[in-house]
Amino acid sequence: MFTGIVQGVRKVTLITDLKGGRRLRIQLNDLAENLQHGSSVAVNGVCLTAIKIEEGFAEFDIIQESLDRSNLGTLVIGDSVDIERACYFGDEVGGHQVTGHIDCTGKIDEIRKTPNNRDIVVVCEKEWGGYLIPKGWVAIDGVSLTVVDVGDNWFSISLIPETLKYTVLGQKVEGDKVNLEFDLTTKVIVKTIQRMFPEIKKQILSGMRKIESTNNQNILITERGTSFAVSYTHLRAHETDSYLVCRLLL
Repeated sequence: MFTGIVQGVRKVTLITDLKGGRRLRIQLNDLAENLQHGSSVAVNGVCLTAIKIEEGFAEFDIIQESLDRSNLGTLVIGDSVDIERACYFGDEVGGHQVTGHIDCTGKIDEIRKTPNNRDIVVVCEKEWGGYLIPKGWVAIDGVSLTVVDVGDNWFSISLIPETLKYTVLGQKVEGDKVNLEFDLTTKVIVKTIQRMFPEIKKQILSGMRKIESTNNQNILITERGTSFAVSYTHLRAHETDSYLVCRLLL
């Protein structure tokens, strides 16, 4: 696990294309201290395994899946990358929980320079918009950031001088590709609701058989005897003009 607090920007010193992937050598310098063979390191937010450590550098193999989902496939020798070592249990989580599993890439559509700050607009496929909320979290190239605004296929973030100075985001220009990892908790909630809602809706609509009136409340009786108590806001019941919101009583 990572926290989205980048520990340094380092240079790619060697790239070897392999069948089904590629190998990167990165000059980590002090960030290679106590790094063990098999340790996890986030490179531009992508969790990679160190396969060789020697004299301040480390090498990492990248499979095709990671190359397809991230910007690591576009790197050339001399490029800078964000580096974060995996956190330890008990470490301060200064950003948010980041897995290092990139969801997709986005493109920097606009950079607005303001005194001492920079606002960046990132565009991505519309399907990912459900995981973005204002003041929520997103990791861009491994950097934990707060979402400012959200549009149909875009979102914006604001960068302080510290972030601009100590991450690769300070070097980005319009049109650059960036790695995006959306907040894990948000993804779990959204995916769970998406899976559950169609079945819940189906059971409610197919189970309605009778509406009775008791103590000025409408009670919906299903075949299984499950009852639904009505609140004061609205949900369409069947195709009638009656609007009800039902709370399932178990």
